[in-house]
Amino acid sequence: MKEPIKAPFPYFGGKSSIAGEVWKRFGDVRNYVECFFGSGAMLLGRPTPFDGTETVNDLDGMVANFWRAVQAEPDAVAFHADWPVNENDLHARHAWLVGQKESLQTRLEGEPDFYDAKIAGWWCWGTCCWIGSGFCSGNGPWHVQEIDGVRQLVHLGDAGQGVNRQLVHLGDAGQGVKRKLVHLGNAGQGVNRQLVHLGDAGQDREPQACGVSRKRPLVTNDAVGVANSDGVYAWMQALAARLSRVRVCCGDWSRVCGPTPTVKQGLTAVFLDPPYAEAAGRYADLYRCDCLKVANDSREWAIEQSGDKRIRIALCGYEGEHDMPADWTCLEWKARGGYGSQAEDGENENAKKERIWFSPHCLAANRLRQETLF
Repeated sequence: MKEPIKAPFPYFGGKSSIAGEVWKRFGDVRNYVECFFGSGAMLLGRPTPFDGTETVNDLDGMVANFWRAVQAEPDAVAFHADWPVNENDLHARHAWLVGQKESLQTRLEGEPDFYDAKIAGWWCWGTCCWIGSGFCSGNGPWHVQEIDGVRQLVHLGDAGQGVNRQLVHLGDAGQGVKRKLVHLGNAGQGVNRQLVHLGDAGQDREPQACGVSRKRPLVTNDAVGVANSDGVYAWMQALAARLSRVRVCCGDWSRVCGPTPTVKQGLTAVFLDPPYAEAAGRYADLYRCDCLKVANDSREWAIEQSGDKRIRIALCGYEGEHDMPADWTCLEWKARGGYGSQAEDGENENAKKERIWFSPHCLAANRLRQETLF
């Protein structure tokens, strides 16, 4: 079987390792809906060939814009993503991207054909260079100010402590950035890398007033930036080919869960991988657009729809996070990376707490009520 293509950036909570098992339960459906798209691991892991409609959605405009731009202009996205790892460039581009996020979101929501290839490429490159969570969140003490006609990245803690130091306008409060050392581990090779550095992700955050929350990772000889530019272009082109007929939406997850995007299109599979709830015991800053409550809303919707024979639903979460009806099947599985792998000794129990609940009309759902895949 051909290895499925993956996203060119790291993403917390990706499900690529379990995609094959999920598609066994979904089977050959006419319509597929993915409400929390992120890195798109489930759609990209779908067995081929297939026929029908595919709709994906993500609340984060940076994510939705990337996939829209890759669909339309893969070479342009590759051009902007093809750049060596550079700490100063990361800080400057990060600050610029945060400044674009509000106008980007509104244009994505208002114009169905809008995308920005430069934002997509820079966001992809920056996500690969960044350590841990919080990229483009807009939460941080560093702000861009113009001092003597020169744009500079200034820490708010330094305001008023030197010539021409001025506090930013209060209207910009909370829209700054954090500064971190670029990723220098063995995966720190721009968009040619696959796994996110998790050494400091998900742990107690340093107060913003402390300034740079950087921890130096392992430096190896192969931290050389993008090694093969042709590979970047080929990767984006392959993604464009796969997503050529996929409908990409940007907004609240429930917008793609009504009857029109789902059962009115035929036998439908819905994959729900919301940010895990507070019951999962995680921090609320893993994603740029994060929420500890949306998982509960997703669960309630899934239970309400599960009696319809026209729909097959998979709901992701942690052990004990969701109390599902007895006719749902629970699959235990072990995460290879992502949030579940965070531990200094490499043996974090979170990796073993991953669960996927399948609705009654999924294939094989009536064979077993509790299954394990370790």
